[in-house]
Amino acid sequence: MSTLSLRSFHPDDESAVIALWHECGLVRPWNDPQRDIARKLTQQPELFLVGTIDEQVVATAMVGYDGHRGWVYYLAVAQAHRKLAIGRTLMDAAEQRLTALGCPKINLMVRTSNEQVLAFYDRLGYKRDDAVSLGKRLIPDGPGPV
Repeated sequence: MSTLSLRSFHPDDESAVIALWHECGLVRPWNDPQRDIARKLTQQPELFLVGTIDEQVVATAMVGYDGHRGWVYYLAVAQAHRKLAIGRTLMDAAEQRLTALGCPKINLMVRTSNEQVLAFYDRLGYKRDDAVSLGKRLIPDGPGPV
């Protein structure tokens, strides 16, 4: 069996990454994935992680640190490669990189209806904060909510 390789995103990955995000149900009409990628590449592009097996994109994690909290977005693992600890490997890599930057806490958002993903993060030791996520769209990407 081939092994997972982690590296930073490369522009040649864009179509495969977006296809993966669609496969994983992460794309919404109000978030243009091409714009999200372009925006990320202007801020800490080395923290946009891509997992490959045999040079094929099978996983992603868009990680960032704002000097106060670390964040993870677009954690995705291809259906055919789930249950192989790839998600855990990506989160471990995100945590290590953020810790090296001096980040004291990592946050992420999961839709409350996504019980499978909430259970995944529970197993990794993440706790549900007593907080409400608020948002306000400043630059619209498409129709829909924040």
